[in-house]
Amino acid sequence: MKPNSPKITRREGLKAALATAAGAALLPASVRSADAQTRSETLRHVMAGTINSLDATVPGSTREAFGVGMSIYDRLGSFGRKEVEGQWTFDFDNIRGELAEKVDRSADGRTFTFHLRQGATWHDGTPVTAADVKWSLDRAVSAKSLAAAQVASGSLTKPEQFKIVGDRTVEVSLDRPDRLALANLSIPLSPMFNSVLAKKHATSDDPWALAWLKDNTAAGGAYIVETHRPGQQTVLRRNENWKNGPEGKLPFFRRVIAQTVPEAATRANLLERGDADLSIDLQASDIDALEQRGRIKLVAVPQTNGFTGIVFNTRLAPFDNPKVRQAVAAALPYEDMFKAALFGRGRRLFGARWTEVPTEAFPQRLPLNTDLAKAKALLAEAGYPNGLQTTFSFAAGAASAAEPAAVLVKEALAKIGIEVTVQKMPDAQFVTLQVERRLPLFMESGTAWLPAPDYFLRTYFSGEHRWNFSGFKNAEMDSLVQAARFETDPAKYATACKRMITIAATEVPTVMLWQPNQDAVMARNISGYTYWFHRQVDYRDLVRA
Repeated sequence: MKPNSPKITRREGLKAALATAAGAALLPASVRSADAQTRSETLRHVMAGTINSLDATVPGSTREAFGVGMSIYDRLGSFGRKEVEGQWTFDFDNIRGELAEKVDRSADGRTFTFHLRQGATWHDGTPVTAADVKWSLDRAVSAKSLAAAQVASGSLTKPEQFKIVGDRTVEVSLDRPDRLALANLSIPLSPMFNSVLAKKHATSDDPWALAWLKDNTAAGGAYIVETHRPGQQTVLRRNENWKNGPEGKLPFFRRVIAQTVPEAATRANLLERGDADLSIDLQASDIDALEQRGRIKLVAVPQTNGFTGIVFNTRLAPFDNPKVRQAVAAALPYEDMFKAALFGRGRRLFGARWTEVPTEAFPQRLPLNTDLAKAKALLAEAGYPNGLQTTFSFAAGAASAAEPAAVLVKEALAKIGIEVTVQKMPDAQFVTLQVERRLPLFMESGTAWLPAPDYFLRTYFSGEHRWNFSGFKNAEMDSLVQAARFETDPAKYATACKRMITIAATEVPTVMLWQPNQDAVMARNISGYTYWFHRQVDYRDLVRA
């Protein structure tokens, strides 16, 4: 996405290579030679996006950078995995030690003590120390990076909270118990750095070495960066000294080749020919064709910590009126939209019939159902018996799903007297107008780093930040989302979450539509793929039969 662009474009280079040789010719000769010797132990991952930074905390880092960062760096903790309906997904309720072999929590929930693994080393062979961990935590809360705002959601805000209490022991203190403190130390934005190496490349203007770490590493994780060409290809080799995984086991693959291949059809062809092993961003139409020919394996897991929805600007008439929002919600053809936009690939968040929330989990299916008579009545009650005019907007980058949905939204709302003008916008323009709260009605998606219901509701239905897409402001919701994160009584927490879900369902600032599948297409002999909250591949999970 950023520097080191070749003189010929990637598109031109890939077309030329594919016209003269097999997919393996896309790789440098040195990599092809090494790979030929250990093909079974080499994973080739082809992606539409780019790895533009080796430090996931650098502002502007792509989601692909988050994924590769999980394999390069360790964190103090890590979420476990669980099998759900035959597929692997992350287990938010099970946090194990990663670089820390043990985590002690005080009885009052305000202190975590991390005991580092005996014999843990960095990639350069030097031992991991408590001083390295202290520096890494100080960096998370102090550097001008993506980390500070995120870890603050777990009450981690200042260096004084982190204390070295032994050669391999670090203590983290909180002013009050926070449900998300430990979880925030287990995500891509909380990597542990070799501080001695990193500080050699720090400057007075860049005391946390953000610039150097963007293209270099000071790490100790499961994989070592062998070569890195930003925006093109990153090659990793296994760290044979890594002992921080489950049961101390090494990952299966000795080498990983992560390559940007912009055209979806080219990625599909590489997979079908056996020249690539994995892709998670193919077109739905390509996936259908590949499945029918039976040459690949598809692992489809709903993005359980995400959503796609139709958002109302609750600070702009007429959608500042909840009855208008409810009218639109009652008019939408949910099932037709689901099939047209996603080909049915995902989990429905509409169609529930409950009047009392059955569970505190969120997102969950809400009582959103098509009822045109109800829609017309609500619109009349809101003061619009003759209908109204509005626009429905979406970003060009989301057009594959949003465009067919928009056609159905326009048709459906016309039936209750709402005339809709559809606007397909360049992504940058869409984001700008959305942030400035100038779009009345639009389609948007979101994903929560931490899928705790209170965190999700706090992120998307409260506050003055961008992620509160609708600009929703409700005094009771605002109070509940702030209190719930510190609630230690499980019953009280569940009650608070159910009340927040009820507010979101009845006030309808956003019509929650669905959770798209994460469609991972892979060689038939690859197994272990796990859906992670960062929506990228964790290479440490994968094996070849």
